[in-house]
Amino acid sequence: MCLAVPAQIVKKDGYLAEVELEGVRRSISLHLTPEAKVGDYVLVHAGYAISIVDAEEAEGTLELLRQMNEVSY
Repeated sequence: MCLAVPAQIVKKDGYLAEVELEGVRRSISLHLTPEAKVGDYVLVHAGYAISIVDAEEAEGTLELLRQMNEVSY
């Protein structure tokens, strides 16, 4: 099973971007989504932005991930 998480682009330099997720920044490739721009949310999998998602969908997914993190077994 694969998991892609939404992250927001904070910097872009050609096909490279810096994204932020919960305060953590990381460099990713935009080779699959060259049209993405600063401020966009992208789904990140294995270091690549695989699609652009709207802000509402991204925030909803991030909230679900936060809730999952709060669950104790």
